[in-house]
Amino acid sequence: MKPPRSPRRIASLVPGVTELLCLLGLEEQLVAISHECDFPPGIQQLPRVTRSLLDPPLSSQQIDQAVREQAAADGSTLALDLPRLQSLAPDLMITQSLCDVCAVGARDLQAILRDLPGPPQLLAIHPQSLDDLLAAFLEVARATDTLPLAQRLVAGWQARCAAVRSRSAQRDHSPRTLILEWVDPPFNAGHWTPQLVDWAGGHSVSGIAGQPSRPLDWTEITQADPEVLVVACCGFDLARSRQELPLLRQAPGFTDWSCTRRGELYLMDGNASFSRSGPRLIDGLEVLAHTLHPTWHPAPPGASLVERFPAADEPP
Repeated sequence: MKPPRSPRRIASLVPGVTELLCLLGLEEQLVAISHECDFPPGIQQLPRVTRSLLDPPLSSQQIDQAVREQAAADGSTLALDLPRLQSLAPDLMITQSLCDVCAVGARDLQAILRDLPGPPQLLAIHPQSLDDLLAAFLEVARATDTLPLAQRLVAGWQARCAAVRSRSAQRDHSPRTLILEWVDPPFNAGHWTPQLVDWAGGHSVSGIAGQPSRPLDWTEITQADPEVLVVACCGFDLARSRQELPLLRQAPGFTDWSCTRRGELYLMDGNASFSRSGPRLIDGLEVLAHTLHPTWHPAPPGASLVERFPAADEPP
């Protein structure tokens, strides 16, 4: 009789993947996570093998400048704790190759694999759209022998997306919607976010599905004249994103935008609902749909992840 297969020792450097692994029942096989992995709460005690090279506290403008400088130098804003990773001896490492700001990239990890015992298998996901992301979830499941459960989870997420799209299709008006993933300087939210906007019943005025986020000019935003504006800063929770609102209210043209006149200005948890390539993107879709069309889309459990914020001439 063959001995039972030894459990995998998994190092996840992608917060969204860490969330997925926990849903797949693999918490006990997680031996290492990134410094940004913070959900679900039960993972807080796990060893962290990355750290940010950006010294807090920094303003959003300072963070942007530091990221640009690192990119120009062909460097990362993250550091990997190689000695700790060696001691943890993972046999599977999962990262992403979408953004070097968000995780240690596959190229950097490939260069150090020979220094790790094993060496471990390396899996890098690269989702550009929500469909890509669900396919990546199945890829992770194949690598961790959890495919049947992952297929059931993905089918459930697809059904939730289909329900949102079906309700949105009944609407006569799709409000011009802008989701900012950064305020100073302004960046539109790219990749899967424009797709989420369209599925939620809005019309994305700047982002293109499957394309990266890009910097915007305030004049461009004024010309697009969004009817709904959502601030969902990448890597920021609601509390940190609130600090950006005074900067937004000072933006040229802010008082002239339709969203300002309509009072359709919202703050959302970008970290939980939009910027991470993880299962909670489906929650973000439902929250956004309810925000855009509250009478058509029921309030989801995650509705607390959105706040309406007053314009400059409104009381707080």
